[in-house]
Amino acid sequence: MHAITRRGGLALAGTVLSAPWVRAQGIWNPTRPITMIVGFPPGGQTDFAARVIQAGMQNALGVAVAIDNRGGAGGNIGTEAVMRSRPDGYTILAGNISPMAINPHTMDGMTIDPREMVPIGLALQSSLILCTHPSMNVRNLAELRAWIAAQPRGSINYGSASAGSLTHIAMELFRDRIGKPEMTHVPYRGSGPAMADFIAGRFSLMFDGASVVAPFIQANQLRGALATGRTRSPAFPDIATAEQQGLRDFAFYAWIGLFAPRGTPPEIVTRINAALNAALADPATRERMTSRGDEPGGGTAEDMGRMMAQDYTRWGEVVRANNIRAES
Repeated sequence: MHAITRRGGLALAGTVLSAPWVRAQGIWNPTRPITMIVGFPPGGQTDFAARVIQAGMQNALGVAVAIDNRGGAGGNIGTEAVMRSRPDGYTILAGNISPMAINPHTMDGMTIDPREMVPIGLALQSSLILCTHPSMNVRNLAELRAWIAAQPRGSINYGSASAGSLTHIAMELFRDRIGKPEMTHVPYRGSGPAMADFIAGRFSLMFDGASVVAPFIQANQLRGALATGRTRSPAFPDIATAEQQGLRDFAFYAWIGLFAPRGTPPEIVTRINAALNAALADPATRERMTSRGDEPGGGTAEDMGRMMAQDYTRWGEVVRANNIRAES
């Protein structure tokens, strides 16, 4: 065992003092800006979530929080960038349900496992709304069942934002729960193109997030038959949940959470989680979310971890049962 010399001790002390984080009695306080990587382009729901909590987190942490959009591969590029970064609290991920719980089951050849990430907390969640075209005159699950039963075999089409997306596999789970009626899947490259064709009447049904469909329902261009949340969406109090309409075990959300690289110390996770909760406690932030149809998140890192694990299992089972693959 080697003794620490005075010179060696001074060098070690200098290393500690110049480290990129400062710990005192188990408390981590950042000393330089934090980068929040978003695995999707600007303008989408994940980007919105990151930007709406940005100011509140900066105030709580006392340093700048910079948004870095790194879109591509269904969110995997941004996720991998964070996974391979230093676990020092200065690079975190705003990740949604797709790369964190769905892509591993639908994408061939993935080289990353998002379960290695350290959950920090839930930023927001959003019920999916099962929408119908107004020409169908369907407003609830009972009417939808009757409409489906009355259609000629093989004549029903449904849309999705893309093959292997949550909007796709949610419909396959729905079909399973109502007796597997025959339907043809029409995938798109994004919710925008899908919504345009939906409104034009090129297909009859589609699931999408409440904040995505809100303007179309409010304009009477689409109708909502059910919501997938445990409670009714704040944007659509008149749309009953699936479970309220008798469809058991059909409660789930699209969600966006914060994550850190594997090996991030607990005190860093705790500190960033506290900043996230402080940002979400701001009434103006909550109003920005709920006015779109989203629901503010919050809670502990463990809560986020359980939600991710449950969805990883749930959607993996649906993907395997229906042999769903993502678009290449």
